[in-house]
Amino acid sequence: METRRLGRTGHHSSVAVLGGAAFWDGDAETTAAGFGAALAAGVNHLDVAPQYGRAQELLGPLIPAVRDRLFVACKTLRHHPDGVRAQLEESLALLRCDRFDLYQLHAVTDLAELDARAGAVGAVLAARGEGLCRFVGITGHDLTTPAAQLEALRRYDLDTVMFPVNARLWADPDYRRSAEALLEEAAARDVGVMAIKTAAARPWGDGTRTASTWYEPYLDPAEIEAGIRFTLSVPGVHALCTPGDRVLLPTVLAAAGRFSPMEAAERDSLTGARAGEASIFPMPRA
Repeated sequence: METRRLGRTGHHSSVAVLGGAAFWDGDAETTAAGFGAALAAGVNHLDVAPQYGRAQELLGPLIPAVRDRLFVACKTLRHHPDGVRAQLEESLALLRCDRFDLYQLHAVTDLAELDARAGAVGAVLAARGEGLCRFVGITGHDLTTPAAQLEALRRYDLDTVMFPVNARLWADPDYRRSAEALLEEAAARDVGVMAIKTAAARPWGDGTRTASTWYEPYLDPAEIEAGIRFTLSVPGVHALCTPGDRVLLPTVLAAAGRFSPMEAAERDSLTGARAGEASIFPMPRA
């Protein structure tokens, strides 16, 4: 699988980052199988979070044997510095790591949430200074996320960003403008860029749900491959996270493994074709 330099981290990440959310309701056997398949496909970067159900406890026993060749990224949703530190230490223990390669502020979706995380940012940056993580990033998934992350880069010394990039969102002129501004700033600061929601199709309707993702994903391999080619061909994107569904994982890994660039005209065509889909954003509220 192709690798790309993840900005200033210097790590050459596989273009598919293993999304730990796929293992949120798994067991030891299915988790080991999915994890092993990802490594065999060339994945060298894991992204996981405490919010992903049982993923941390299931993945933890698998990590020590491959720790020297796996970039491990984790996240926190917490706001208070003490809570952030406690969660960081708990995740380190569950994932059996002495330190994380990347620790991220999870789900910063708008400027109000960015303001509310000021204490958390300080705690994460302090952890980087102590060596508990090597790099610090920010993630988010909503229409307002790129603007919030752009402001975060202006305020703080962050190493990575993670936000949605797909053809349907590129059909939204406001979102695309905001996302491209973030990509430009990230490139100027040599910040690593990871994309999410590559395989997202539309909100769930009233029918039977065929995947464990909160949105309805594309299931057809050709549609999934088109989405992956689109996202990885957007200038400035270094990698994409695999969706949170174990069944989709083999198809996504195979498509990422045979990635070939999509020219601008083809990206424009796919954007037009998917413009008619309902947007998965704003996110549904429980």
